[in-house]
Amino acid sequence: MDKWLFGSVLVQVLLTLAVMVLMGRRRFASARNKEISLKAFRTMDLAGANEGVITASRNFDNQFQLPVLYLAAVALTLPAGLAELPLVLLGWCFVVSRVAHCLVHTGSNNVRLRFSLYLLGAVFLLLYWVRLSALVLLA
Repeated sequence: MDKWLFGSVLVQVLLTLAVMVLMGRRRFASARNKEISLKAFRTMDLAGANEGVITASRNFDNQFQLPVLYLAAVALTLPAGLAELPLVLLGWCFVVSRVAHCLVHTGSNNVRLRFSLYLLGAVFLLLYWVRLSALVLLA
């Protein structure tokens, strides 16, 4: 089970790196097209940036919110030898919800769908922590 759980972490890390690349490409394109001045990057004042630049930047920031709580949970799970099927499934459900959230956020940016996916991921994360807590506290 450890490898399957680690696989979900690897996908989350790759997602974060992919968003970083997307963000960089969109920022460079915007600067190249003179939509944003290079000066704006000194303070990251992207007020004049297009929606694609803003959403990629916000999504990158978002990868360091809920996912950090997931990574912490897995960092506690693996060394304790607590990886089990329910945690693996919850972990993968969380990561899949994060991928879907990212695709919507950096794509169509449908706010209702994006929020639903965010909430779904938060529920999977909560359930992961509840299960992990039960395994630790009731052992």
